[in-house]
Amino acid sequence: MNKRIPLSLPRAYGDALGSATIRTAPEDFQVTEIPLVTPDGEGEHCWLYIRKRNSNTPWVASQLADFAGVSPRSVSYAGMKDRNAVTKQWFSVQLPGQADPDWQAIDNDDFEVLEAKRHSRKLKTGALRGNRFQLRLRGVVAGSAQIEARLKNLQQGMPNSFGPQRFGRDGDNLVQAERLLARPKARVSRNKRSIWLSAVRSALFNRVLATRIEAGNWNTPLAGDAFQLEGKSAVFSAPEVDDAIQARASCGDIHPTGPLCGSGDPMVSGAAADLEQATLEPYRDWIDGLDAFRMKHARRALRVIPGDLVWSQEAEKQWLLEFSLPAGSYATSLLYELFEVKTADESG
Repeated sequence: MNKRIPLSLPRAYGDALGSATIRTAPEDFQVTEIPLVTPDGEGEHCWLYIRKRNSNTPWVASQLADFAGVSPRSVSYAGMKDRNAVTKQWFSVQLPGQADPDWQAIDNDDFEVLEAKRHSRKLKTGALRGNRFQLRLRGVVAGSAQIEARLKNLQQGMPNSFGPQRFGRDGDNLVQAERLLARPKARVSRNKRSIWLSAVRSALFNRVLATRIEAGNWNTPLAGDAFQLEGKSAVFSAPEVDDAIQARASCGDIHPTGPLCGSGDPMVSGAAADLEQATLEPYRDWIDGLDAFRMKHARRALRVIPGDLVWSQEAEKQWLLEFSLPAGSYATSLLYELFEVKTADESG
């Protein structure tokens, strides 16, 4: 497989309005985890609510393991959080038959324990409702009226694309995935294999999303679409688009979905199936490779509606955005619909 799948996507609401810089300081990119469950106060797992700055999630987990004197496998978390940011998230540490360490005695400038509470179960990967974001954009070069109008569009929904971080630096995760699919018996750690295969599925999903954005139907039903319920994981198929389906899609109760490729029923038919087949045909060997690795077909909403999206212009070239997204959706995808975004390092 010597092909390289395009990683760029069209924008749903028109060209970028201008440019902006993010992450001038970690405080400019703040993320607060929205948990799926909260600890109940009893059990062998100590849940820790942690504020970290300029540090990645696995590193914090390793520091907690060292402090508690347990194996790194005894520490878990629901999801990875940005490094160059200020984030709040839960970790759990398994301490069977042990008293809690003095978590406040941790002396580290990069993170602090805000709360510690026992629970009967470990914190599992993916066990979060979503994240709340507070993003400060600096050096904004775009008209205020145009920014306001675009943000009002985004309140109604945005493409639920996988962000560039999914694919690694310069798309390296896909390069590694190509090598893995060409040599499926190569010795690779389970974690790397999962990352690389997920990158392939994400890229294929983005290709279908790009096709539908270009066709103008990324947020409207096609005959044979599979739909995801707003705020739920449940998906159902609709061979025809009747008035009820159209009304539910228009009000955001349901969303058209795209494929997370693998083996099993793709759940689409008719026009939706034709579009996906035509878009993905050049990557049939990728899909066959996913099938060989026993990846199961799943669906992902093509549209996501940011929760409580609000904004303010703090200065002439400075804006503050606040919004929430469900687990698996990317704040960078919202920013992409507004600007050509640079980091402070890129801005020089």
